Amino acid sequence: MSKPDWRAPAKRATANALFPYRSDSVSTADHQPEQLYAAREPIFPRRVSGKFRNLKWVIMAITLGIYYITPWLRWDRGPNLPDQAVLVDLANRRFFFFFIEIWPHEFYFIAGLLIMAGLGLFLFTSALGRVWCGYTCPQTVWTDLFILVERWVEGDRNARLRLHRQKKLDMHKARLRITKWVLWFLIGLATGGAWVFYFTDAPTLLNDLVHFRAHPVAYVTMGILTMTTFVFGGFMREQICIYACPWPRIQAAMMDEDTITVAYRDWRGEPRGKLRKTEDEAPAGDCIDCMACVNVCPMGIDIRNGQQMECITCALCIDACDDMMAKIGKPRGLIDYIALSDETLERAGNQPRPIMKHVFRPRVILYTTLWSLVGVGLIVALLTRQAIDMTVAPVRNPTFVVLSDGSIRNTYDVRLRNKHGEDRGFVVTVAPSDMFEVKLEGYVGNVTEVPSDSTKLQRVYVIAAPGTDAAEAERTDLYITVEDPKAAEQVTKETVFNGKEN
Repeated sequence: MSKPDWRAPAKRATANALFPYRSDSVSTADHQPEQLYAAREPIFPRRVSGKFRNLKWVIMAITLGIYYITPWLRWDRGPNLPDQAVLVDLANRRFFFFFIEIWPHEFYFIAGLLIMAGLGLFLFTSALGRVWCGYTCPQTVWTDLFILVERWVEGDRNARLRLHRQKKLDMHKARLRITKWVLWFLIGLATGGAWVFYFTDAPTLLNDLVHFRAHPVAYVTMGILTMTTFVFGGFMREQICIYACPWPRIQAAMMDEDTITVAYRDWRGEPRGKLRKTEDEAPAGDCIDCMACVNVCPMGIDIRNGQQMECITCALCIDACDDMMAKIGKPRGLIDYIALSDETLERAGNQPRPIMKHVFRPRVILYTTLWSLVGVGLIVALLTRQAIDMTVAPVRNPTFVVLSDGSIRNTYDVRLRNKHGEDRGFVVTVAPSDMFEVKLEGYVGNVTEVPSDSTKLQRVYVIAAPGTDAAEAERTDLYITVEDPKAAEQVTKETVFNGKEN
């Protein structure tokens, strides 16, 4: 006869303590672990109208217009330069922006612009929260466009919900789905196509693409950008903002209690309740729990639960709530752009501080100052840069050569840059001129021709007569000057001349 297992009751007690929802009749062996993963529920925002929604439409039109139209703008730079206004010329390692031309050695301009972009993001986030995410972020703009197409094809929120919950794939659902996906794909294709146009002459590339003569890299790049736009804007949407983008986790460090951001005035809205029809009913807040703010949110959150990482401050909930307040005869602003520091004042029934007092505070002023200094520095550097430039590299093998008459000759590789749109003759001189003689390889005199908007490697020979201080000394300071007589510009570089005692 087997002995009873006295440990069984203890097992059941422990299991019931850990899982109180289970009955005593369920054993641990029958228990299935709770699923920690939940499949994504698609979000179908309701259509809304209002000042913030209209502002988003305007910003969408401007940003998409700039992106799609810019590669087709022309700018006359002369016969030897491309006439595309904005062009990233990878083949010649240059960047053209209207009248500005950036060379590889001037990458500090690009670095400066990136620094300004980062400081600008910090500035606007400190002052107005995540306005970048809500209005101008590419993910937001293209998602808004895709939702607009989805609404045109499938209808507003309720119609899209019914279509989503319909399990049977009939001809009606298939037709709507295929139509929507085709339009999404065309938008993605235009997005990828516009991007590659920034890297070469747009009309030429378009003709090559249509006739399948373009480089395979162009087709691969277009394919990648087309599919990422199609997937990110059509299917992933808020998941990119929540899981892929790092900014939601960083932006909290840029915000404080004076930051203007979208928030719910719970001291006015609570307790929530249905719209009162008689004065005898229990008093309630202004919020009638209509869920309008939740139904328009592209992130699928409830702003009434307080600040959340998912909120992109698009302010569509403000438009929805203001519209509902107007319908029931309540004051607008239950959901609004407000600062946390004004909560105490408003709870006491006082007016909040003016917005400018929130905006102009030390943190914002510091970011504005830094942003302005970088911008002014870039403008000064751009206006003062010369159209000619050079670098000097002494030839070290050998460091010097003794000529038949006893003279000492040093060789230098001088790289000349002509940023003008025409060929120029550069005059090469050395100083001290009484100690040295200069000769250019391939030329009789000291003038070398540099093609327009290009660089040229010119070998320069500097000779010191026998018996002179420069010939006998180990090292002598030498200054090589390149002058453009036509533009009255010159550049001087310091180097050394090696003598016999080296």
